[in-house]
Amino acid sequence: IKSHIPASGSTLHCLVICNDSSLQRHQIIFNPDFFVEKLRHEKPEAFTELVVSNITRLIDLPGAELAQLMGQEDPQLPGTSSGFFRSLMSLKRKEKGVVFGAPLTEEGIAQISQLIEYLHKHLRVEGLFRVPGNSTRQQNLKEALNSGTEIDLDSGEFHSNDVATLLKMFLGELPEPLLTHKHFHAHLKISDLMQFDDKGNKTNIPDKQRQIEALQLLFLMLPAPNRNLLKLLLDLLYQTAKKQDRNKMSAHNLALMFSPHILWPRNVTASDLQENIPKLNNGMAFMIKHSQKLFKAPSYIRECARLHYLDSRRHASKDDLDLPVPRNFKDFQLLKFKKRGLVDPSAHQEDTQQHTEEALKELFHHVHNMPDSAKKKKLIQQFQKHPEALTPQAGVPTPRTQKRARTRSFSGLIKRKVLGSQGSLDKKGKDAVLESAGMKEQKHGSKENVSMVRPAGRTITVHS
Repeated sequence: IKSHIPASGSTLHCLVICNDSSLQRHQIIFNPDFFVEKLRHEKPEAFTELVVSNITRLIDLPGAELAQLMGQEDPQLPGTSSGFFRSLMSLKRKEKGVVFGAPLTEEGIAQISQLIEYLHKHLRVEGLFRVPGNSTRQQNLKEALNSGTEIDLDSGEFHSNDVATLLKMFLGELPEPLLTHKHFHAHLKISDLMQFDDKGNKTNIPDKQRQIEALQLLFLMLPAPNRNLLKLLLDLLYQTAKKQDRNKMSAHNLALMFSPHILWPRNVTASDLQENIPKLNNGMAFMIKHSQKLFKAPSYIRECARLHYLDSRRHASKDDLDLPVPRNFKDFQLLKFKKRGLVDPSAHQEDTQQHTEEALKELFHHVHNMPDSAKKKKLIQQFQKHPEALTPQAGVPTPRTQKRARTRSFSGLIKRKVLGSQGSLDKKGKDAVLESAGMKEQKHGSKENVSMVRPAGRTITVHS
């Protein structure tokens, strides 16, 4: 069951019913990014390596910029402000219980989300986000949010322009932009992704699919609070642009309003960025237009994360998710091996061991059931020379977990006794084995063929 709360405030529910009997008694997960998020939280290093390797496949990041993206080096940003100055300003903003100017937290997002929900109800207001509100009302609203006071925005005390301006103010006072300093150079490179013609030459036509894919990967690298707020914000701007016939705010106009707060590094001026400003504005407009696609992991990332857990031999505990496994999964794997002309090594090893054990067991019973004679005595002595061999007193084979070393000795014994590889048995000894093989049939006066299985899986037919 999936719920969605649209701008109108009413709740929509989607119910998915699965009648597959093979999946009964199993918890079903319909979130396509479930394994991606599981990998992110449980194995962050493997997650980062997977995502970054695909980012570098799409955009060219030199060593220094790649190290900055991964947090291994401090970001080298345009402007004269030093990293120490930015850190000092960030420390000054940190006050207990303060939402504005403080580092982004889930508690802060909960306060700001009130503004976003309110604005969803007033998307038709002309000049939304462009026309400033009343400074006095904005200050009162800011103090209420900082103190955690309950606010009723629908009471009529505040105007939609007050709320819209305060939302931009909150983003502008964050210690670093919502898309973080580490990602700054990567976003500049995304705007340069262009299509290629048939001859392999770069054109001036933006490659939208590659840009979307690169943004999906970059958004996966964001801290959880940044990613959560960005999703709420871009959805708001997307819905605002859809009402541009009434509010006169297109995606490009909204990008001009929000690019300095979301993308621009802190403590820089327009002159510091110079030719990069058009790239940043176009990038912001692109994110608004395609916001509904950017928060899904690429399909190959989902598949890699899923296979990481399905191929693992470690099983989840009962408190964890119990994943359904198809009943014919092993048959499917075997068929896949056969189609590729390969043999499943684990299955081959298991089958070989099973055939060996059966042949040894059969050989032992044949010898044990022989009538007392010098030949039987001689064969039993040969068995007793090997500590791993089954003796008449043992009666039954030892547990399977202890048979690995024994298999090799018995295999050699069969080769020596049945195939005569070392000539240890003369013709009389061989006759004894053959006689033992047909002992049960001889008791009933019949003479039939007896089949014995070699360890390698072949069948030897012996005529008595």
